Amino acid sequence: MPVSNRRALVVAASAALMLGACAMGDKSSAAADTEAGYISPLEDLQIVSGGQSHAFKVEIADGEAEREHGLMNRPSMPADHGMLFEFPDEQDRSFWMHNTYIPLDIIYIDHAGKIVSIQANATPFSETPLPSYGAATGVLELNGGRAAALGIGPGDVVKHPFFHNR
Repeated sequence: MPVSNRRALVVAASAALMLGACAMGDKSSAAADTEAGYISPLEDLQIVSGGQSHAFKVEIADGEAEREHGLMNRPSMPADHGMLFEFPDEQDRSFWMHNTYIPLDIIYIDHAGKIVSIQANATPFSETPLPSYGAATGVLELNGGRAAALGIGPGDVVKHPFFHNR
């Protein structure tokens, strides 16, 4: 399908999801998150940088299918949201931006929650591999430029139950 037709389809689908989310009423937060198009209920995550803590709401991609799909085909993401990819082992990783509409900061994280490296402002639709340059067990995707705007960099700590450092 041509990119322009795909974009129109994604925008229409996103609008339908947002309208559906507005009409949910008293459903539980987890059910609302899932029906809003998220792959999992949103979880709290903090990044500690320069003595400050930055809070995010993240979707969890911990299964093979979720990790393969990631944030593909989404036209936007709120500034305080992200996606945390959880892997069962720690090794060098590499991500790409296949079918990803929004620029992303790809943050590679070791088993203790320490940021190994950041691939900043990854180019939408690029199929160029973006390596971790070190072993990582978690990968956090945020909106492109968000890490730099908040002063987040390698060596900073990501706090989330997956890293057992809360």
